[in-house]
Amino acid sequence: MADQFFSLSPDDQKNALLQASSDLARPAFLLEKDLWVVWTLGKIFSNKIGDHLTFKGGTSLSKVYQLIDRFSEDIDLTYDIRQICTEAKTEIPPSASQARKWGKSVRELLPVWIEQNISPLLRDALEAEGLAATLTQEGDKLYLHYRPQTPAHDYVMPRVMLEFGARSTGEPHARKRVVCDMTKAQLEGVTFPEANPIVMDVARTFWEKATAAHVYCVQGRLRSERFARHWHDLTAIVQSQEFAGVIERRDVAALVAEHKTWFFAEKAADGTVIDYRNAVNGGLQLVPIGEAHSSLAEDYAKMLEGGMFDTPPPPFDDLMTACTELEARLNAVAHHA
Repeated sequence: MADQFFSLSPDDQKNALLQASSDLARPAFLLEKDLWVVWTLGKIFSNKIGDHLTFKGGTSLSKVYQLIDRFSEDIDLTYDIRQICTEAKTEIPPSASQARKWGKSVRELLPVWIEQNISPLLRDALEAEGLAATLTQEGDKLYLHYRPQTPAHDYVMPRVMLEFGARSTGEPHARKRVVCDMTKAQLEGVTFPEANPIVMDVARTFWEKATAAHVYCVQGRLRSERFARHWHDLTAIVQSQEFAGVIERRDVAALVAEHKTWFFAEKAADGTVIDYRNAVNGGLQLVPIGEAHSSLAEDYAKMLEGGMFDTPPPPFDDLMTACTELEARLNAVAHHA
């Protein structure tokens, strides 16, 4: 009978990781973190709590759809707004006052919901399996700190960050199977965690990333480190078979624009309110200029140094060329829609 990876002794876990690293030509610390990502997804989505959560973001593109070669290390989850704001029947509020009310409820209730529901669920699972990991919470972020069996890396911390939001329904979405990267290695007699999360559709993930990139371009400043991942992910989706369906989903583009208009209002560098509806209807900007271009190039270089890619990603200039072409294509499609 095969042994579960986490039931192995620390030495056997380490040996399995090193063997898989050799077989797959991937850093052991990334394979180890991937195990914990899938384990965490499995525990959440095998519980009834997971019925109202949607797994999204770069990790979903990597783990579920295999659209990006970039290792995405954290878990981005949306808790259905209709669960936390019981008066919400849809994610689009009927008025500005309702949008403010819903937003206030999310800010106040979501951290409490995480503390009372997700933390106990994972803590009980860790205890039941005798796993050496701890949990800490900072607002709407929950961190699972595990004890690494292989040397860690400065860029990849031995922890899984679960970042929660609750301002949308997460739709369109569907159940998908997720397995660990180590299943591809030649390791007999060992099984690995699996999960069946509810996963956001690629089209919505694409338009959420595209509008995030647009905001950066018109603001001209980075909101956080590792932000360059959005541009890489956009061009990776374009090169996939999924993109034909993405570009046809004008309804999803409109939904993302409407949703961000109500809940994520931003101002451009000149002080004007960013018009998301115009962005998805022919006014999208994906290529920054000036200092914003230089800052993004530096952020992209740091991401490359982290060893997060299975195959070498394009140079930054080539990435920007691809984004220039993508911007023109999306705007042209919108004008003819």
